[in-house]
Amino acid sequence: MIASIRGILIAVAADHVVVETGGIGWMIYAPRPVIAALGDIGATVRLFTCLVVREDSLTLYGFETVEQRQLFETLLSVTGVGPQAALNLLSSGTIDELRLAIATGDVTRLARTPRIGKKLAERLVLELKGKINVKGLPTGAAVTPAVAAANAELSEALISLGFTDAEAAAAIAALPSDAPPDLEERVRLALRYFSAS
Repeated sequence: MIASIRGILIAVAADHVVVETGGIGWMIYAPRPVIAALGDIGATVRLFTCLVVREDSLTLYGFETVEQRQLFETLLSVTGVGPQAALNLLSSGTIDELRLAIATGDVTRLARTPRIGKKLAERLVLELKGKINVKGLPTGAAVTPAVAAANAELSEALISLGFTDAEAAAAIAALPSDAPPDLEERVRLALRYFSAS
């Protein structure tokens, strides 16, 4: 497994770059934001890589962070999601936005990604909803200390009802911005989220 490559950036295309190290030029496919952030030809760059082995090819994919690479690998575990679709998803926004969209079941946002569509977006949500780590994800609006305390209380209540940490976090992220601070009402809204998903 080639875990990372550090070298000189010698070519840049729309969907891949070539990085030379030790006299070898490695063609590495990457999400558009990663390619855009690498800098100019001749710059020293480092990419965390994933080697995808197929019957007829060995293809390297590169990422800015280990976390980004891990999310790419997680996306590949979903039936019907190939490397190009996974790259498109990672090009569609930040990894936090993508994780939040999956965790909250935002099929509409996922389906807007090229090569995804509604059915595959629904499968992504179904297969990954409980596997995506949503701790520390932004919930859209700035969270005041009072809201953070209410969210923590709601999370404990949902977990005591048998939901996982990830499910509780997803329900909290889906709460409307004007949700009341009352715990009973917030639990009711969270349960409505689960019944709708």
